[in-house]
Amino acid sequence: MRYAFSTLGLPGAPLDRSAALAAAHGYEGLELRAHPEEPLHPDSPRTDRAAALRALTAAGVAVLGIAGYARVAAPGADGPALAELHALVRLAADLEAPYVRVFPGGAGLPEPAADAHAVRRLAAAAPFAERHGVRILLETHDSHRTGAAAARVLDRVGQGGAGALWDVLHTWLAGESPAESRRALERHLGYVQVKDVASAHRLTPLGLGAGALPLAEAVAAAPQDGWLCWEYEKRWYPGAAELPEQLAAGREYLERLVARGGAAGAQAE
Repeated sequence: MRYAFSTLGLPGAPLDRSAALAAAHGYEGLELRAHPEEPLHPDSPRTDRAAALRALTAAGVAVLGIAGYARVAAPGADGPALAELHALVRLAADLEAPYVRVFPGGAGLPEPAADAHAVRRLAAAAPFAERHGVRILLETHDSHRTGAAAARVLDRVGQGGAGALWDVLHTWLAGESPAESRRALERHLGYVQVKDVASAHRLTPLGLGAGALPLAEAVAAAPQDGWLCWEYEKRWYPGAAELPEQLAAGREYLERLVARGGAAGAQAE
């Protein structure tokens, strides 16, 4: 298992600081929030991208994914949506990142219409992503919160350039068990986002293991040769505890869960 964290937990922080924190606490990767508030986003010049890649490489930290805000199931014309997807893919390629995160964003639309938008746009963008060595991942979120809903779209897309990002908070909020999520996403899964909260009605981020999410079951269901990415939503909850002081404990907690899952699997064999 490999470990990363999202820069959503370090709003606006310089990339060299994020990379130094990752390296110091045993995280091999970063998920970079791609937004104008952050050091890098789709409009960043190539010089900034190249400098960022040099800094990350020097720290021994990879970019796991670019966390974009494209909404592939949203209403509207396809042209702007595809342009946004292409820009995110180019940013990922410039940073040697294998993944781009996108949202569904189909809230308010009938399910068939939202699905159709997402299928059409992902199918159109997937070959472009593949040519750049990138995979576009549809996150389990908003209108397609469950693994089953994301898989319903991705089964129809049927291309290697499109896959799924399993956010364990949203599948849990939707009432889908980790085992059900993994079964639904089996053929599509890119990586897994972990986090913790007190309850379905108290979503301020907590340290891993301090809340109500079934993280042990989620980690046991995750591919043991994949990535776990801690998405600590400090940007949306400024009153939450600071992330840097929690990074070591979070990594240790995930390692314990991974070891427990591996031991359970060996006993089952």
